[in-house]
Amino acid sequence: MIAVETALGHIFDLVAPLQTEDVPLRLAAGRVLAGPVAARRDQPPFPTSVMDGYAVRAEDVHAGAVLSVVAEAAAGHATEVVVGKDQAIRIFTGAPVPAGATRVIIQEDVTRSGNEITLGEALDATSPYIRPKGTDFAAGDRIEAPRRLDPASLTLAAAMNLPVLPCRRRPEVAIIATGDELVLPGETPRPDQIVASNGFGIAAMVEAAGAVARLLPIARDTVASLSSAFALAEGADLIVTIGGASVGDHDLVRATAGAKGLETAFYKVAMRPGKPLMAGRLGDIPMIGLPGNPVSALVCTQVFVVPALRVLLGYPAAPAPRQQAPLAAPVPANGPREHYMRARLGPGGLTAFERQDSGLIGVLADADALLIRPPHSGARAAGAPVEYLPLTRER
Repeated sequence: MIAVETALGHIFDLVAPLQTEDVPLRLAAGRVLAGPVAARRDQPPFPTSVMDGYAVRAEDVHAGAVLSVVAEAAAGHATEVVVGKDQAIRIFTGAPVPAGATRVIIQEDVTRSGNEITLGEALDATSPYIRPKGTDFAAGDRIEAPRRLDPASLTLAAAMNLPVLPCRRRPEVAIIATGDELVLPGETPRPDQIVASNGFGIAAMVEAAGAVARLLPIARDTVASLSSAFALAEGADLIVTIGGASVGDHDLVRATAGAKGLETAFYKVAMRPGKPLMAGRLGDIPMIGLPGNPVSALVCTQVFVVPALRVLLGYPAAPAPRQQAPLAAPVPANGPREHYMRARLGPGGLTAFERQDSGLIGVLADADALLIRPPHSGARAAGAPVEYLPLTRER
């Protein structure tokens, strides 16, 4: 068995950033920006009124001053009239500030009669209420890459007048669940069968990471069925198999893939859950073989598959980011394998679930963290700091 860090390094050696493609702004949500892009204009492109009121010269402002209203400016309707001495221009939020004006008096501080305004006794002096040109960004300012394009990033790109963005191509991940014991949800299992579940969770994790999941038909425990599944996976950027990679008489994934030219990078990792993990290259396609136990498969997807997808999307090779929190309850000493314990994060810190069997999907669904116990780590008392991987949960 090899260490988790070593296994992850081998997986990173198998993957490289994918090609880029130009994506219309409207279709770029969730994509990963492949290269920096620069603003084509300043934002705002002109000094802008922040409030409804009157644009005036600052030197004309004092309590009781009477000014003549000579024009009006609104958003999308600028005026070419220049503000002169003892003059004002009615202005609305978002309108370009007229030439000559250096301050906006909010309308609450003004009394108007016809085309004259009288400034109040207690003028709001907290701000000139003018947003200078380029306050947000200037032409040439950049959005750096790689960057996941969330709603705020798309809004920024649109304001920069960028209708098309260079994005990394979405990785296509072929997911192959294996085993004679599996049937799809909705089918009627025989007494010796179970419902295939892992592929659906893994597909969701893959798509949340920015890839496209291809959930292929279940491969049965025959060389012919597995060979057909590998043929269906052609053209994918990553193959993920579930189960069948161990050493039992019916575990045929390694042998079948080996007959097709699989170059194995490693087999077996010193971790719990997830020891029977493998990786290699099948022709031009990286392949990761996950364990069949549900918790093992999903934990290994979090630890190995998602970081690999991030490399395909142009991010630097790096493990899943860990966080730190105190223990809310003690944990016993750990054995020789790095242990990813399902845990709940509360106000007092992390509490590991009592049951850690790798077949217990319900425990994983209730967890919001994977508490990481290093190999040969001694017992830890409540309050001791530990590392964990956060699991996204909305309850």
